[in-house]
Formats: sequence, structure tokens, C-alpha cells
Amino acid sequence: MPKTNSKHYSEWKIAKRLYFSEENNRRSSRPAVRVALGGIIIGVMVMILAIGVVIGFKQEISQKVAGFGSHIQVVNFENNSTYELHPIRVNDSVLASLKEIEYVTHVSTFATKPGIIKTDSTFQGVVVKGTDYWDYFVQNIVEGELPKEANDVLLSTELARLLSLKVGDDLLCYFVDENLRVRKLKITGLYNTCMLEMDKLYVLSNVELVRQLNKWEEGQVSGIEVLVDDLEYLDETTETVYFATANKQDADGNLWYTQNLRQLNPQIFGWLDLLDMNVIIIILLMLCVSGFSIITGLVILIMDSVRLIGTLKALGANNAFVRRIFIYQSLMLIGKGIIWGNILGIGLCVIQYFTHAIPLDAATYYVNYVPIDFSIGWWILLNIGTLLVSWLILLAPSAIVTKISPAKVMQFE
Repeated sequence: MPKTNSKHYSEWKIAKRLYFSEENNRRSSRPAVRVALGGIIIGVMVMILAIGVVIGFKQEISQKVAGFGSHIQVVNFENNSTYELHPIRVNDSVLASLKEIEYVTHVSTFATKPGIIKTDSTFQGVVVKGTDYWDYFVQNIVEGELPKEANDVLLSTELARLLSLKVGDDLLCYFVDENLRVRKLKITGLYNTCMLEMDKLYVLSNVELVRQLNKWEEGQVSGIEVLVDDLEYLDETTETVYFATANKQDADGNLWYTQNLRQLNPQIFGWLDLLDMNVIIIILLMLCVSGFSIITGLVILIMDSVRLIGTLKALGANNAFVRRIFIYQSLMLIGKGIIWGNILGIGLCVIQYFTHAIPLDAATYYVNYVPIDFSIGWWILLNIGTLLVSWLILLAPSAIVTKISPAKVMQFE
């Protein structure tokens, strides 16, 4: 065999010449090899789509849930599971100290008050939520503008439909304390987040309106809302916020309690966690499809080159040398499949990302289109993992070359 400076250069050179030769290209056009290549392409494409859709879906739902309740809430320790919360007294120094915590991007206060909206024909139970943070709802306003005056409110399109109301209308909202009270509110805008359960529940206002309804003093609110810049650090940041507030009392002697959105919405995030299992199942199935295609392609390449194998062995090549030739040749086929799978998978993701071509039922999935998220880290891991698994799959079937001897080559001709 020819001498080279690189240990496996000869095998790589032979594999390259075989793969790119005109005769091999004619052979590789056979349906079986095309099917093998197609299986690899489809497997990679489906895995990219599955990861992009699931990560996008989880990001979208998490953002919607955080839009209504933030990532972390600090409330009165005595609160129960109702929306009639005991107040805590918050000052600017407390908010400033929470803003200094790592990964925290925004801190604001909120206040809630349950009520009933009544019209001439129907009524609906709601929660009036006063907030200082409007960035999320600015993105979801479909008509009108944010509340400005004390009695201004933002209604969802779903509530407006149920109550036959529109922007500019006044509504009567009833509140039950020791006595039944009524407040006239004005609709300044309509929003739509596709989270129908929450859209039907929340009427949004400034904090001052809810403070008046609850007869609270200046500085008293239902709680503090904290946003973080990455959900990966949610548990870590929740723990930091907890230790920053748990052992302190406000001016009224109230103890504080910290929860994050996973703890506040266990059903939604339990459902989202199930999607991870679906992705794992899809990836395993696609790896099986791709693995079968890889094995098929390698066996066909070996069967097409029986004469070459016999000749190389007759010239003194050992089994390991010949196996590496076909492993390298198969890796070229796999590489082609991975490249085309990436092109098609990423291409479809880009199309869906910008066009929202595939719709969803918002009442079931909380979004009206299939969301996509581009995660470079997952994409790199997917490709490296696919290449590594493919290489491992090649080791067993490549052992076929050890069964071929020069003396038996003529039986294949």
C-alpha cells in the first residue's frame, strides 16, 4: 500500500475517489441508495422541526403566562388561593434592592380585586388587575389604547364579545365587601393574547384604581412582580428573591412569600413538560429510521464493491483498512443527508417563523399558529449527536467486509 504522512489518508483518499467517481454516482442513483439518503434527510429534517416547534411552543406559552403574572411573585404570607389578596406595604428601596439581583430585568407592583361585570343581557365574573408594567399588553392590543385615567380599563376581545361591549363603552362592575359596591369603568382598549381562560378573567387597569377599590393606603399593593431574562435561571433567581424577602417584615408587620410561574401554574407547565417526552420519542424514532437507512446504504455500497474489496485484500490490505474505506464513504453519504436535512428543516422553520403558514386552534393550544424558536445550542447538539450515532451505527454492518475473501470474489461476479 502507498505510504502517506497521515495514518488513514490512504483509506480516506480511496473512499473519496469511490464516492465521487462517475461509476459510483451511477450506482448510487439506484433506488435503494436514494431511499437510504432520503431516510437520513427526512430524519434530520423532522428532528430539527420537532425541536424548533417544541422550544418555540414552550417559549410562547411561558411568555403569555408571565405576561399575566410575571416570572416571580412576592405576596403576603397569609394569602390563600383566591384573588382577594391581603396587602403588603412596598417602598422604592425594596423594589430597588430586587432590581439588583442577577438575571432580574424588571420589578413592579400589582393589585387585584374580584368583581362582576353586569350588562343589560348578561354578567361575567372577572378579576380587575392593576399593574405598573404594560410592555406585554402593548404587544397584544388590537384596538384602542392603554388606560390613562383612574377609571380606565383594558378588556380582552373575548370578554368584549361575551358582554357585547366595545372600545369607548362604559361598564358597571360590582364588588362585594361588607356591602355591595358598584363602579363605572370606561373601556379604552381591547387586547387578545389567545390565552382564553385568562383573557376571560382579567380586566386590566392602573394600580391606583384597585387600591381605591380595596380602600388601601399609598404603598399598599397585592404583591411584587419580578421578570427574569432567561427561564433557565428561574429557579435560581426565585431562590435568591426568596432569601432576600423571606425573613423581612414590611411596615405593617407582614411576612412575604415568594412563588414563580411554574408553582403558580403547575397544570400548564406540567403539560409543557410532557412535550419534552414527545420530542425525545420523535428523535428516537427518527434516529431509528435514519439508522436503518444508514445500514441499508452501507450494505449496498459494500455489495457494489465486492470486487474492489477482494482486490484490496489480495494486495495485502487488512480488514480494518477496508472497513475504514466504507465507513468513510458512508459518512460522506450521511454528511450529504445531514446537510440537506438541515437545509430543508431550517428552511421550513424560517418559512413558518415569518409567515405563520400553519395555524392552530387558539382555544386548545393558546396560540393561533405553530410557533418556532431557533436555538443554536440545540441545533449544534442535534447535528453532532446525529453524526456520532451514525458513526456508531456503521461499526457493526461494516464488519461484512471481514467475511469477503479474494478467493470467493468470483462468486459475486
